[in-house]
Amino acid sequence: MGKCEQCIIKQFNSLKSLTKDELVRISSCKTSKVIKKGEVIFEEGEMVNGVYCVKDGICKLSKLSENGKDQIVKMVVKGDLLGQRSLVTDEASNLQAVALNDMEVCFIPKSEIISDLQKNPNFSFDVLKSMANDLREADDIIVNMAQKSVRQRLAETLVYIHNSFGVNPDKTLSVLLSREDFANMVGTATESAIRVLSQFKKEGLISTKGKQIKIENLDGLKRVE
Repeated sequence: MGKCEQCIIKQFNSLKSLTKDELVRISSCKTSKVIKKGEVIFEEGEMVNGVYCVKDGICKLSKLSENGKDQIVKMVVKGDLLGQRSLVTDEASNLQAVALNDMEVCFIPKSEIISDLQKNPNFSFDVLKSMANDLREADDIIVNMAQKSVRQRLAETLVYIHNSFGVNPDKTLSVLLSREDFANMVGTATESAIRVLSQFKKEGLISTKGKQIKIENLDGLKRVE
């Protein structure tokens, strides 16, 4: 098991603001685990009681709506912290976290890290900034849902995945999402997402190879109305 103070991943999240002594203490109580693709990390309504530091892989955070559909709220990637809200509230999680590919995470119990939040102002400020960023992203999602068409939202999602996660050697998107995942990201029915992807294909914006998607015209996708 790697030591937190030597781990390069901490540079990408709030843990970078902890002192070496704090990191050494946390390192002795963290647990590392591998989470398989499709596995649930925590359920909606579950007490998380700590934070997960993502060493590798990607997960989706989603909320189940009353009609039984998932709405994907956020993708959490290598370098991110998962479950920061549990540090400052005693509430159960309002989201479910599921691995989109094989992941490696370290879990730090809340009981160990809460004192650092209270004593280290740099760390608590970084956590606050990260949560403010989450709030801004949530605001954007609300506005997009209300003001943009499914075509625009799906085009933006493809551009986001391309820009955030890159492509495979054959130029297909490196993150393989199901058509249902795409629908859940843009807040529409799976059939609608499939129909719009077919339109994009006919318009020469994308091509497909099985479930894989390759962007053929990135600028065109950015201009979709």
